[in-house]
Amino acid sequence: MAADPDIAEELKKLPKRPGVYIMRDANDCILYVGKAVNLSNRVRSYFRDNIGRGPKIDRMVSLIRRFEYIVTDSELEALVLENDLIKEHRPPYNTMLRDDKTYPYIKVTLGEAYPRIFLTRLVKKDKSRYFGPYTSAYSVRETVDLINKLYGLRDCNRRLPKDIGKERPCLNYHIGACCGPCISGKVSRTEYAERLDKAMDFLGGNYGPVLTELKSRMEAASEACEFEEAARWRDMLEHVKSIAEKQKIEDTRQEDRDILALARDERDAAVQVFFVRAGRMVGREHFFMKNSESESDAAILSDFIRQFYGGTPFIPRELLLGGECEDAELIEEWLSAKKGSRVHITVPKIGQKEKLTELAADNARLALTQDKEKHEKEEKRTAGAVRELEELLGLAGLKRMESYDISNISGFENVGSMVVYEEGRPKRSDYRKFRIRTVQGPDDYSSMREVLTRRFTHGLKEREDNAANGHFDVFPDIILMDGGRGQVNIALEVLKELSLDIPVCGMVKDDHHRTRGLYFNNTELPIDSHGEAFKLLTRIQDEVHRFAIEYHRSLRTKEQTHSVLDDIQGIGPSRRKALMRAFSSLEEIRSATVEELAERAGLPGPVAESLWQQLHE
Repeated sequence: MAADPDIAEELKKLPKRPGVYIMRDANDCILYVGKAVNLSNRVRSYFRDNIGRGPKIDRMVSLIRRFEYIVTDSELEALVLENDLIKEHRPPYNTMLRDDKTYPYIKVTLGEAYPRIFLTRLVKKDKSRYFGPYTSAYSVRETVDLINKLYGLRDCNRRLPKDIGKERPCLNYHIGACCGPCISGKVSRTEYAERLDKAMDFLGGNYGPVLTELKSRMEAASEACEFEEAARWRDMLEHVKSIAEKQKIEDTRQEDRDILALARDERDAAVQVFFVRAGRMVGREHFFMKNSESESDAAILSDFIRQFYGGTPFIPRELLLGGECEDAELIEEWLSAKKGSRVHITVPKIGQKEKLTELAADNARLALTQDKEKHEKEEKRTAGAVRELEELLGLAGLKRMESYDISNISGFENVGSMVVYEEGRPKRSDYRKFRIRTVQGPDDYSSMREVLTRRFTHGLKEREDNAANGHFDVFPDIILMDGGRGQVNIALEVLKELSLDIPVCGMVKDDHHRTRGLYFNNTELPIDSHGEAFKLLTRIQDEVHRFAIEYHRSLRTKEQTHSVLDDIQGIGPSRRKALMRAFSSLEEIRSATVEELAERAGLPGPVAESLWQQLHE
């Protein structure tokens, strides 16, 4: 294809050095992020005549209006930068993980005098030891709870040994779930360390001693006719057995490795991962890759490895792959730098390792078959619904949608809510609440005007200031108003005042408060009540109502629990609690003398005097 004159001029300036290139469309949105050993050769290739490039790349190239690039010192730096930019911007033409999950780990705080064991999703380079990742947070919590009860380990946040003897032991000690290291002389560090070693032995997969001990305790309790206690040990025994039975893959070398294999059809690709820790499989998970139809198997595996291990804190010593991946040596170097020790990427051809990758491939194919229908349904109700809405309104590129609602009861505590949907899915991190400041009484139009003005004024200011962590600087592709002509006109007036051009669509209700159509460009458009667009709008409508009502309810609850003491100068939360413990009611506080206030509530003399005066003004 012939490049745009501006692009052709920019192509001449490209350096023959490694780096990252970014393709943008007419709206300056990022279409694609890529890396190159030679930026000049790689970027120029997009604008040459099509030589088996594929429909996806052709479509992307037709949208490119400009590009930019960042030069790096090495191809490895380019790979790292590319990964960071893809994760931050999630370009629509990059092959992407559909799910961005954070996996649970079990953390043992070995840097503490009396270590704790608990679930975490953040792995740091500290003195702690981590086990995982695991695929089920529920199973991890059950396991941690079992270990703490079985070995009497603490799960509190007390600073030991500094806080030993300062406070009473908690409930866990009294019910026999903790050995009580916070009690002076109760358990030595040596004894506690022995308990911890057994717990870590269990986490490492050595279940034999635990099974023997649990069986012994169960039988002893049964012989002593303590049947409830025996039942408790029996339940623990069964739980440990179920954990042990899940460890189907064993490796006598007891190494940490992940086993990856790919399966794909004409549209989708799935990657199956087996997590093997200390020679035992602790979990497995499959992942779907989108925008993969034009990519080779090696490219998809490469994209997956970079995106998955770019976001997971634990890097195993070895990756066993069911096929070759692009840039394997470069990725090895990157993973080794992340881990701090050598990481190997291997494609086994014979033996036990090859059988494991075959097993992973079988599971990937099964996941692709079983989950394809589920993902197609999800795609239909989200991205498909957005496309249906685009056709109805005659618009394109409706990635981000915002909807607003006002909630009050007879004008009490007017509040506004803003919910955000991206690609047909709720983006709850971008939801916002507004407490109406300028409107008194039940005036929804004026309240909506205030909410929209504040939202977009903040956004414009953040854009002007180049706010790094702005909350409002991303604007919607369309605004959905929970109402017809009146609500739409309010929004259009606000946008006009702020010189913004954003489509506004109203959801018109019937007599039963159900959406009957859309008000757009001064026209009411009918909508199929059985279509996916209608269902999506209904979900958005319900969500913005729920969010507004929930916020309003929280404010009403706060107002109802407000105390006169909250308004008295010198009385904070601690003194308020002391007063409520010392006196049975506000009237009793009011009738007390200054001396009684000071003595019973432990207030300093001047504070008691000030309180008495303010209560009797």
